[in-house]
Amino acid sequence: MERLSGLDSTFLYLETPTLHMHVAMTLVLDPTTVPGGYRFEHMRDVIAARIKGEPVFRRRLVEVPFRLGHPVWVEDPEFDIEYHVRRAALPSPGGLRELGELAGEVAGQQLDRTKPLWEMWFVEGVAGGRIALVAKMHHSTVDGVTGAALLSVLFDLEADPVDRRPAEPPPADERMPSGLELAAGAVAAGAVRPFEIGLDLMRTCLRLVDVRRVRRHHDARSSGPKAALPLSAPRTSFNAAISRRRRIAFSAVALDDVKRLKNAMGTTVNDVVLAVCTGALRQFLLDGEELPDRPLVAVVPVSVRSEGVTTGSNRVSAMFVQLPTQLEDPMARLSAIREGTRNAKEEHQALGADLLINWAEYAAPNVFAAAARFYTGMGLANRHRPIANLVVSNVPGPDFPLYLGGAELEAGFPLGPVMDGMGVNATIMSYRGVLYWGFIACPEVMPRTWDLAGAVPPALDELLAAAGLEPSRPVPVLGTPPGGSAPKGTVGSAGSVGSAGSSGR
Repeated sequence: MERLSGLDSTFLYLETPTLHMHVAMTLVLDPTTVPGGYRFEHMRDVIAARIKGEPVFRRRLVEVPFRLGHPVWVEDPEFDIEYHVRRAALPSPGGLRELGELAGEVAGQQLDRTKPLWEMWFVEGVAGGRIALVAKMHHSTVDGVTGAALLSVLFDLEADPVDRRPAEPPPADERMPSGLELAAGAVAAGAVRPFEIGLDLMRTCLRLVDVRRVRRHHDARSSGPKAALPLSAPRTSFNAAISRRRRIAFSAVALDDVKRLKNAMGTTVNDVVLAVCTGALRQFLLDGEELPDRPLVAVVPVSVRSEGVTTGSNRVSAMFVQLPTQLEDPMARLSAIREGTRNAKEEHQALGADLLINWAEYAAPNVFAAAARFYTGMGLANRHRPIANLVVSNVPGPDFPLYLGGAELEAGFPLGPVMDGMGVNATIMSYRGVLYWGFIACPEVMPRTWDLAGAVPPALDELLAAAGLEPSRPVPVLGTPPGGSAPKGTVGSAGSVGSAGSSGR
């Protein structure tokens, strides 16, 4: 039995019928490398064998009576692999659009809290003889770093490994904890809380003084962009209350092209990724005739997991970063992002990486959950300035091939949650020299999700051209979306993601 941390529990308390707090991933796999050929039953057996020794896949929630404290994880005595690993198929032609539609349907359904909080769908009928895997796991049990670590549990470094030993299951607990035990544990855990709150309140006050000192230093050093503040974002069409539905779109660009720009301009890969996202958002907003005259604000998650720290599934904080979509010059946008992210990092360090984690421990379950339902039910996201416009997360992945049950992983599109007032999330993962972009949105507030995804490669080409560099190279993915010719910047007729009109296309 393991008690959830405050931050892990917060992702449960935030969940409402329209706000789904799971993270997801859509993977494209080549089944021709499977020894003996692909079979769904073989894939399910591989997953079952790999997760035997991993409690994260076999544990389920148990609530404390009267919600006196945070829930606990316990081994599920009725675990059934057939419930968690499922099978689906795409309609013809089985391209990215069809895959995105199915992934959106999966992402739009909440996980059953009476079972371990994850599902995997093996998807057949994908273009080019491929298969796909659509997976989702609740945010209370995984963050970006721990999610990447789970890849090592499920995946191999070769198609037919000879030394992979089956995982050993942990010792089974033969009984479930009683309500009295859970309540007593919660009371004991809260006994020292008043003392801890006092210490954290004092630390927070001191850190806010440090942040103000850092901001004054920024003002004296430069008149350029500062770290963004919550509730300073302009309102756009996708900053509104959301429904339970989700729409998913994909894009991809070569990591080498991003690094060429990074090296030429003396920035970081993350700065370039944010600049590409800014350019794509600018074009999206221009097309919708709603471009604000002030910068957008993005929430950028930051891992604060220290080496050796194993408690808590989530060890994350967040920075607020300006995305200057109002600037026409792409180099001015990149320069502003470089300055703004540097300032945001300094303020984030002054505030302390553990501040959010510490205060999350004091979230009162009943109050927090009731407040989340009230906020969603009353549509309050429509009645105040957005906390931020969207979430942009960049997760590093492996630069070597991975195999699942012998099937080679060709592409992986990560997907994060969307929230009331922030109806779109952009999550990016690198794999084998490619940056894969997963966009998830509520279709009621962002029906043109594929337009935003399609604007990514042209936004990179715009930056490369402004820096005097050669255009980006197309990235092979699946075939052309339905409905005639591919929109600019999405999947081309040659089965690749790239910007229309660039040389070498």
